[in-house]
Amino acid sequence: MSTYNNRTIHAEISTVPVGTNNTSISKEVAAAFDAIRKTKGIKTSKLTAMGTQLEANSMRPILDAIEAAHEAVKSTGAKRIISSIKIAERLDASRKLDDGGGREVRDS
Repeated sequence: MSTYNNRTIHAEISTVPVGTNNTSISKEVAAAFDAIRKTKGIKTSKLTAMGTQLEANSMRPILDAIEAAHEAVKSTGAKRIISSIKIAERLDASRKLDDGGGREVRDS
């Protein structure tokens, strides 16, 4: 595994539950976001209207957060989950999610 001093990984995940009893997906989104916030190694997570943005120093916490989100949505009773994921890995400079907008929740 390579190490980079200035490494920053940002990801955006949009998880859509299918096969629920309601047109609202706020319960499933809240469960997914809560699971992401609790994932070890996620430095910052922001809930936006189009998905959740994540920041970490390595890929493993990003992948763990995606898996945790899926498990959380499954636990709500959704019959199917469709996710779109974007990952940006910057090796030459460290950028923070707080450089932009959105609702921010920091891991304590």
